[in-house]
Amino acid sequence: MTSGVPHPIGEPLGEAFGGFGTDGVRGLVGAQVTPALALQLGYWCGQVLKADGPVVIGMDSRRSGPMLTAALTAGLTAAGRQVWNLGLCPTPAVPLSVRRTGAAGGLMVSASHNPPHDNGIKVFGASGAKLPKVQQQAIEAGLRGDPIARDHGFEPFGTMHERPGLLLDYQNSLWQSVAGRRLEGCKIVLDLCWGSATACGEAVFRELGAEVLVLHGTPDGSRINVGCGSTHLEPLSQAVQASGAAMGFAFDGDADRMLAVDSRGRVFDGDQILYLWGSALLEAGELSDQRLVATVMSNLGFERAWQAKGGVLERTAVGDQYVHQAMEELGAGLGGEQSGHILSARHGMSGDGLLTALQVATLIHSRGITLADWLDGSFQPYPQLLVNVTVPDRERRTQWQACEPLRQAVEQAEAAMAGHGRVLVRASGTEPLLRVMVEAASQADVDHWAHTLAAVADAQLNAA
Repeated sequence: MTSGVPHPIGEPLGEAFGGFGTDGVRGLVGAQVTPALALQLGYWCGQVLKADGPVVIGMDSRRSGPMLTAALTAGLTAAGRQVWNLGLCPTPAVPLSVRRTGAAGGLMVSASHNPPHDNGIKVFGASGAKLPKVQQQAIEAGLRGDPIARDHGFEPFGTMHERPGLLLDYQNSLWQSVAGRRLEGCKIVLDLCWGSATACGEAVFRELGAEVLVLHGTPDGSRINVGCGSTHLEPLSQAVQASGAAMGFAFDGDADRMLAVDSRGRVFDGDQILYLWGSALLEAGELSDQRLVATVMSNLGFERAWQAKGGVLERTAVGDQYVHQAMEELGAGLGGEQSGHILSARHGMSGDGLLTALQVATLIHSRGITLADWLDGSFQPYPQLLVNVTVPDRERRTQWQACEPLRQAVEQAEAAMAGHGRVLVRASGTEPLLRVMVEAASQADVDHWAHTLAAVADAQLNAA
């Protein structure tokens, strides 16, 4: 394409488009995320994705989802592409459908764990993985009005087809993932977060024989993630303890991650998931090089316990795409984030909260123990505290290392902990937040330095 060719979807967005974040495009609907953006993003995805095959679209329960899905569909069909609409579904249903049908790629309309007024768009390539950087850059160029090279042409317009049956294929894949393990006699609480997990979460657990109690179990875009789900575990913890359930699972808005609680209300996070699932694979001789992949956020207690088993823990930057990349490069079978975003090589390398929950539940139940039993015998995590500091200025947030007082404060904290703790400061890739994490053998050190550093960051980076 050259700059002289007219756009069938209006003028390019230019510098108004801020680019892809660590997990696609995300922000406040009507401000950062608009129908105009979705229309053009759909069009340029249609130009950049591989030439043959449909494009699959799914969404979570947010009230802005149908609007943005319609705009994406308009853009894709303007590019001559055929669109298959799954409707309400967990994010992992989209890449699974892409892989199994030979689709050109997929789009998921969701802001994940963000509040209801936000929304976002995740883009998957033909492999089912998040879109490679080179294709992201080509889409960004199109959105900004720069000429991009295209080696294929399409019909003047495409068509859209409703494909709810693809959700049934996804459910079947979840049942197949547990290899015949069942859950009879196991009482489980599910917090479906008013979001994507409501599409099939209860059904997949009941089909395996579990006795299920459901919280926030209908799709409600005005309440998605509000005081519930994997970012607010209190309702789940209370329900598990009050009902005498063996365990409980909470999902985020698009169900690509999961956190659990045991019968005593203790949190079972991504590190514990990797340790449990990894141990099962290790015992079965099914974990290549005894290697797990985690991020810099994973707990030192987890790392040292895994090393004591003879295992290797590789660390990456925060973000499932970095975990995915490292797993491919190293041939690792399992990896993930402390937040409960887990990737399994044998199950398609897509973060999937429902699949992870089924694996945890059936592995525990098949051993004749409870989640509480497992936690009692598991590793002892180091105290860790994450403090989020709102920093609206993107340049100050992403270039925080240039702030000399903050950098010196971090160095002071690390020196004071003298090898018995660590500090991690990073800018969020999806929200206007600077995340300050401190981990140490001493809870007092953790509390002191996390709040001290957060206060320095707030004062320095938000100064007029």
